[in-house]
Amino acid sequence: MVRRNLNDLLSFVTVAREGSFTRAAAQLGVSQSALSQAISGLEKRLEIRLLTRTTRSVSPTPAGERLLRAIGHRFDEIEAELDVLTDLREKPAGTVRITCGDHVLRTLLLPKLTPLLKAFPDINVEFDVNYGFRDIVADRFDAGVRLGDTIDKDMIAMPIGPKLRMAAVASPAYFAQHPKPTTPQDLTGHRCINMRFPTHGGLYVWEFEQGEHQLNVRVEGQVVLNSTPHIVLAALDGLGIAFLPEDEFAPHIEEGRLVRVLENWCAPFDGYYLYYPSRKQPSPAFTLVLDALRLDDPVTLKCR
Repeated sequence: MVRRNLNDLLSFVTVAREGSFTRAAAQLGVSQSALSQAISGLEKRLEIRLLTRTTRSVSPTPAGERLLRAIGHRFDEIEAELDVLTDLREKPAGTVRITCGDHVLRTLLLPKLTPLLKAFPDINVEFDVNYGFRDIVADRFDAGVRLGDTIDKDMIAMPIGPKLRMAAVASPAYFAQHPKPTTPQDLTGHRCINMRFPTHGGLYVWEFEQGEHQLNVRVEGQVVLNSTPHIVLAALDGLGIAFLPEDEFAPHIEEGRLVRVLENWCAPFDGYYLYYPSRKQPSPAFTLVLDALRLDDPVTLKCR
């Protein structure tokens, strides 16, 4: 039986998943030229093209897609088994990759995980700050963090934070020139700071609730952003009314730099969940991360 070079196959899987020789080379710790030679050698031995290369991107051919589906998860299984072997060490070790937003990273993840990282120096956590909806399986993340009602089905979801409330705010200078809205419908007559979703490109529709009444309002304004810290800055600069979780604005509201409106239309809702694929044998490092993020009285949910 002819033995294949598993390093070349791993190189192919990494390039196909990353869609870039540059990112794949950095992940594998090799030069781009060495990686290109490995892929070319593999294609030559198999006598079929596996990747389509352009000046801007790299994508699998139909044959490459078939090979990726056949072997990609095998490398994931090997890595998972190697992670399990850390059970045999005195101290858990390994890297846990989490994709999340900036707000939850600052307010929940770092505060909860800092004691763990200090106690276990061999555990590493890589955070991917991203406002899009990443495919954590395809992108090889161990877990992601989202609001509870946005999680893909067939994921295990664990609440990691309290309920949240949204807040509509603007600077005192803005309200000195514009009347404060008393109902969500009034927002259509104001300049508002919009947020565009990176994943599908649509603008966020502001959602309000008062008792049994629910209203969705499409707002307009001069500024559109796709990151929450910049939305806060735009509100502080008087560019319009902003709408984000109240924790984003809390210190500015308390110190009078921002004025809150429509508070009686902002009802509490389920907060952030950590979600991940079902695993038969989670690594010790990942298990410790779960324990550190778990609420005092947790309920682990299977998403509908």
